[in-house]
Amino acid sequence: MSPTESSREENVYMAKLAEQAERYEEMVEFMEKTGAERKEAAESTLLAYKSAQDIALAELAPTHPIRLGLALNFSVFYYEILNSPDRACSLAKQAFDEAISELDTLGEESYKDSTLIMQLLRDNLTLWTSDITDDAGDEIKEASKRESGEGPQ
Repeated sequence: MSPTESSREENVYMAKLAEQAERYEEMVEFMEKTGAERKEAAESTLLAYKSAQDIALAELAPTHPIRLGLALNFSVFYYEILNSPDRACSLAKQAFDEAISELDTLGEESYKDSTLIMQLLRDNLTLWTSDITDDAGDEIKEASKRESGEGPQ
């Protein structure tokens, strides 16, 4: 690994660690907050994730475990905190697809870590898309009940 590559990797890793530490602190605070405070905490965390993601996209290969881990955490943030399953799925799918297309370039040293994170991304995608499909099915059933005069009106 060249000194430049090592330095880039260290910068992204440090940004990820800072983001994670901030995220954990904010998650605890987030649970105690309501309304505007909660929105402000979520926006602050979103900015930290976007900043770390910009660095990762510019500096690390799509198969790099730090980049994949960041995508995993960021997609969970979109899904769990921002209640944005479409954005969560889009981010997770993009990270997975980019990594899978370059899987043959993956070095032996990070193969296990990268493929494990890719599996977690895929597992989340499977779960989230089934949730989205279930929610859409529930909405269709409710609309059918209303149209046929069944159920609450």
